[in-house]
Amino acid sequence: MANDKDFILKNAIEVGGSTKVTIGDAPASGSVTVGYDISAASYDSVSFSVAGQDTFPAGLAFNNDGTKMYMVGTSSDSVYQYTLSTAFDLSTASYDSVSFSVTGQDGTPRGIAFNNDGTKMYIVGYNSDSVYQYTLSTAFDLSTASYDSVSFSVSSQDTQSYDIAFNNDGTKMYIIAAGNDSVYQYTLSTAFDLSTASYDSVSFSVSSQDTIPSDIRFNSDGTKMYVSGFSSDSVHQYSLSSAFDLSTASYDSVSFSVAGQDTNPFDITFNNDGTKMYITGSGNDSIYQYSTGSTVATATFDTSTGNYFTHTPSADSEYGFSNAGDVQTFQLEVTGAQSVVGYDLANAAYDSVASSPLIGNNTANNALFIAPDGYNLYVASGQNIQQHTMTTAWDLSTLPATASSTFSVSSQESEPTAIFFKPDGTKMYVLGNTNDTVYQYSLGTAWAVSTASYDSKSFVQYDVSAPRGCWFKTDGTKLFVVGPVSDRLFSYDVSTAWDVSTVSIASKVEVIIGSYAAAVNSFAMSGDGTKIFMGSNATPSDTVVQLELTTAWDLSTLTSNNVSFSYTSQEDQIGGLYFKDDGTKLYLAGQITSKSIYQYSTATSTAITITWDADIEWGGGTAPSSPASGQKDLYTITTDDGGTTYFGVPSGVAFS
Repeated sequence: MANDKDFILKNAIEVGGSTKVTIGDAPASGSVTVGYDISAASYDSVSFSVAGQDTFPAGLAFNNDGTKMYMVGTSSDSVYQYTLSTAFDLSTASYDSVSFSVTGQDGTPRGIAFNNDGTKMYIVGYNSDSVYQYTLSTAFDLSTASYDSVSFSVSSQDTQSYDIAFNNDGTKMYIIAAGNDSVYQYTLSTAFDLSTASYDSVSFSVSSQDTIPSDIRFNSDGTKMYVSGFSSDSVHQYSLSSAFDLSTASYDSVSFSVAGQDTNPFDITFNNDGTKMYITGSGNDSIYQYSTGSTVATATFDTSTGNYFTHTPSADSEYGFSNAGDVQTFQLEVTGAQSVVGYDLANAAYDSVASSPLIGNNTANNALFIAPDGYNLYVASGQNIQQHTMTTAWDLSTLPATASSTFSVSSQESEPTAIFFKPDGTKMYVLGNTNDTVYQYSLGTAWAVSTASYDSKSFVQYDVSAPRGCWFKTDGTKLFVVGPVSDRLFSYDVSTAWDVSTVSIASKVEVIIGSYAAAVNSFAMSGDGTKIFMGSNATPSDTVVQLELTTAWDLSTLTSNNVSFSYTSQEDQIGGLYFKDDGTKLYLAGQITSKSIYQYSTATSTAITITWDADIEWGGGTAPSSPASGQKDLYTITTDDGGTTYFGVPSGVAFS
C-alpha cells in the first residue's frame, strides 16, 4: 500500500489525535471513476452484430484481459469465439471462425461462465434445466474444449433456466430462472467442480422487477447483483449486505433501460473494473456496449497537519492521506448524512398542498412555468400569461389566487399552450395551439411579464398541429416540441442560442410517443437532459409518464423505464407540469376542473455509504458500515510503517 494511502469514502466522508482539523469543502485534486454504477449508465453507441454466427444470441463472457469474447448462440446450439484488438472495446471485435457445439448436452443453451483461469467452461441448458461442465486444454481457447461428462440439474428449484454466475473462488454458484422469476444459490465443496454442487436452499425473487429474468451478474466484491429481463427490457441493481450471500439481497430501486437498443436483452457482463457493461440482444442479434462508471472527486490530506479530522458528507469523494509518520495514529469522525436524488417519479407523493383556484382563469390553466428562485409562477389562460408570486419559495400554500401581473399574447396567439423562459429571465417563449408557432419575447425587467414585448421572431411548427408543450436545452441550442394529435415529439437545433428565428428544420429529430402516452398536453425535461416527463389525459389517463434519454438531449436515444405517476386523486386533467430545479418537487396545473396548482415530493433520500480500501485490516475482520443520518461515529486508524499498511477499529458509535 502506497504512502499516499487512499480511503474510498463515498459521499465526502473523511478522516481524522491531538490536533483537530475540521474539513469543510475538501479541495479536489483530481478524480477517479467508480464502476458498476448503472444509475449513471449511458449507451456508448457501440454495437457488434453476431447475426453471421447466430440469430438468437444469449450468453456472453470475456477472458480475463478482455481480448477474447464468447457468445452462446441458441439457434445453432453453439459457443462462438471473438477477438478484440483493443481490450473490452466492442468496436474492435472480429469473429475468430472458432465455435464449439453443445447440442449433445442441450438444444437450447443460454448462459455461459468460465473458471478463473479459463480451463473450465460452464453452459446452462434451457431445455434440460441443467449446467454442463467442459475442459479447455488451452485456457480460453474454444478450439480445445471438450465435454467433461459432468452436469448438475437445477430442475428441482426452477424451470426455464437462463444463466449462471460464480463467486470469486468458485465455491458458490448462482442460477437465474424464469419459471419462478428467482435466483438460486448453490455450494461447490470443491471449487468450480460441478460434481460437488448442492443447493443451499437459498433463493431470491426478482418478480417485482421483471417477470422474465434472463441474466445475473455480480460486481467484483459480491456486494452488488445485477439482473436483466425481457419484460422490463432493463437491468436492475441489488445490494447484498454480506458478499455473495443471496439471503442478504435487497433491491436498490435502481434500474437502467436498454430498450432503445434491444427489446430482448439476454446477458449482462462487465469489464474488470465495472466501468463498461455489455448486453446481448436477441431482437437485433447484436451485443451492445455501455459506460457504467461514475466520477468522484479526490482530495489528499496532509496528516502532518493534524490527526483528528471531522466531516459531514455532502458528495461522493475519494480521500487520500499523505506524510504519515513511521508510527502514527489518526482518527476520523463521521456524521452520517443522506443523499437526496430528485426526479424520482416512481416514489412521488402528494404533499397535500395546493393553491386556491387561480382568479381570472376563466378558460383553463394551459401551461405552467416557475422561475428558478421558486417565487414567480406563470400560467397561460385564455390569451394571457399570468404571473403569481409566492411569499415562500416553492410553497404553493403561499401562492396568491390573484395574478400580480398579466401579459396578453392575443396579437400573436389566441390559445397559448406552453411557456418557457431563458434561465436569466430576459426572454420568454410562448407556444400557440392555434397557429402551431413558438413566439419569442423580451422582458425589460427579468421575470416581470408586465415588461414583455414581442421580438417579432417566431418558429412555425409545421410538423404537428395543436402542439401542447415546448422546452429548451439549458444553453438554448435545442428546442423540443410535443404534439398530442399525432403523439409525436420533435427536437430542433437552434443555431443562435435562444433565437427561435434560427431554428433549423433540417436538424429535426422525430420520435413517436403514442406507445408511452397518448394525448400529451404537458411536457417537461430534467435539467441534465436525460429525463422527459409527459402529462397524459388519455392513455394512460390522468398520469405523468417518465421517459429516458441515454444520451442527454438526444431524442434518438429515447427509452422507457416503465415509470409513471397517477394524479387522479387530485385532478382529472392537467394543463402543465413543472419540476423544481433539483427535481425534488413536482407541480401540476389543474386544467379545467379545479384550476388549482398541486405540489408533490419527488425526492428519494438514501444513507450515504463508506467504502473502505480492501487493504485496511479492521478489528473483527469486517469493515464498519456507514453511520445513520445525523449519527456520529468515530474510527481510529494506525500505521507503524509510514503508511504502507494500516489497522483500523471503530472506536465510538453514536456519540455526541
